Parts: sequence; structure tokens; C-alpha cells
Amino acid sequence: MLVVLQKVLPEAFEILLRRYHILDVINKEEPIGRRLLSERVHLTERIIRKEVDALKINRLITTSSAGMTLTIEGHETLDELSELLESYTQFYEMEKELANHLDIQACVIIPGNLNEDETILSKMADKTVEIMNRLLGDKEQIIAVMGGTTLNEVANYMDSDLGTNRKLLFVPARGGLGDDTMIEANVIAQRMAQQTGGQFHGLYAPEYVHEQIYQELLKEPEIKNTLELVESASLILYSIGNPIEMAKRRGLNESTLEILIEKEAVAEAFGEFIDKDGNIVYKLSNIGLQSSSLEKIDHIVTVAGGFKKANAIESYLKTAPSHTWLITDEAAANEILNGGDPLK
Repeated sequence: MLVVLQKVLPEAFEILLRRYHILDVINKEEPIGRRLLSERVHLTERIIRKEVDALKINRLITTSSAGMTLTIEGHETLDELSELLESYTQFYEMEKELANHLDIQACVIIPGNLNEDETILSKMADKTVEIMNRLLGDKEQIIAVMGGTTLNEVANYMDSDLGTNRKLLFVPARGGLGDDTMIEANVIAQRMAQQTGGQFHGLYAPEYVHEQIYQELLKEPEIKNTLELVESASLILYSIGNPIEMAKRRGLNESTLEILIEKEAVAEAFGEFIDKDGNIVYKLSNIGLQSSSLEKIDHIVTVAGGFKKANAIESYLKTAPSHTWLITDEAAANEILNGGDPLK
């Protein structure tokens, strides 16, 4: 029944999961106030207010000056939902475990393995847009966007719903790579703006330049203005790359590739190449958002999956701010938590 509901009425299924999570948290921490509940389930207070009202109308919770508690009917409903959603609650627990392991705000896990099933990327992309819609506030919102095939797929799942009650401005968080233009940050940000009814502000500069040219480019008024917009973003959207693959795309020479191999780089993002311990082993002079500025951005959303990227995800997120969200797949999550053994 749940599979049918998920296919025919995905919105209703999402509401069911959301209310289950809310009831579960209230059950574990009652009495609990709205603000703390909002933090625990990673929803805005506006959404929490709406959901709490619905649960009260259905007599599943009661409220007092001390906070919210479940009614007898609420406890019975939660038990029934737990049985009904057993397979989904296992993922819910896995998501919490992975977030704790990585020391980040939240994880969302899509069943499957991207390395064996390309359709998983579409599901990750769809979920990413849903999470963005949940995180973004009303009115004016600036979204900084990195490039790559993963975010290109995320753009495919954006539509005008993301722009409802918001004035969106999409800004590329890096310059061009000089390879496939369809996956450059400028092109992806512009397409996101078109599909959501938002605005676009470009960053027309090469991503990677020599240090002397880099300093000169930063003085250019248009580039300076764009980078200021990027650093004032409400949300940053990026993925984590394979270091050797990204180095080759950037046209780095053989001696640099040898350095990355020698120093055992396992991940790349924001022009930084990271080893398994989260140390930066090589850094480019890149035109775009620097990782040191991430702390100032309210919402950080990382999208990466496949068991082959598990090491890269785990290693790079050791450097990430604690308010990061990760959208990944079951294979990567299991590899990070259990070394690929689902029975552990």
C-alpha cells in the first residue's frame, strides 16, 4: 500500500513521513516546545506550526505551557505507524546515525547505489529540490551554485514551486572550468533561474588562474560584486568530486597529478583537494566561493552518492560546517558507517 501511495500521491506520503517524525520526536522528548521540535526535525517553525495544528485537530497531541505531549491516541497511532513504516524508519535511523557520524546537521538517504543504477541520481536531485524548498525562507533568497553533472541533474527537477512566495537570485559560486559548458556553474545557475522564475547574476571569469592574475581579477568591479553576492547567499549548493578526475578537467599538469596521488587526495570541492583525514593537500587559486566563507551561509546543501564516493564524502565533510545537509544514497551511507557491511 505504501509503495502505491508513494507513486500516486508522493505529496501525501511525504506528509505522512513528516508527521511520523514529529510524533516520534515528541514521544522521545515530551514535553517539547515548538522551537526545539523545529530543530530536532529540521523544519522551519512556520511548517511546524502548521503540522502541530493538524495533529492537535486530530487529537494526537496536546499542548501546555511546558510543551507538547502525545495523547493516548497519539501513542497508539505512533505504534501503528512504526509497524507500517518499518523499512522507512530504518532509513530514518540510518540518516540520524550518519549525520551524527559526520557531525553535520542532517542527512537524507535515497535507497540504492548510484554506481549501479543511474536513476538514483534523479531521485537524489528531486529530493535535493524538496530540501531546498523546506530550508529557504520567504521573500528574497540568494542561492549560490557550484557546477558539475550532479547539480546539472538537480536543475532538471526545479520548477516554479521553488519560487513561490520568494524572489530567488541564482549566482554561480565559481568561474568556468573551460570544458563542457552545460555543467559549468554559470549555465546551471542560469537554467535554475529560468525554471523557477528567478533571477540570474553571472560570474564571467575562469575558475582557475595563476596567483598573480588571480589577485588582479579580484579587483575587477563586476567580479568583486558577484563574489559579494555569493558570500551573502542564503544557501550554497555543491557536490564533492573525485580529485584526479577534477584535476584532469581543470587541465592540471602531470607533476600536480603526481602530488595528489603521492599525498593520497581522496576528494575535491571549492578548489581544495583533501586527504582521508580532511587535510588540504593542494589548493587552487580559484575565482569563486572559498570554503572559509561557508560558515557565514545559513544553509549548506551537499549532494553526492555512490559507494565509490563514500571515502570522498566522509573525508571532505570533516572540513564542513556543522550546519551542512547531505543528500546521498544508501550505498555511500552504508560504506561510511559500516565499511559496506549492512549487517554491522
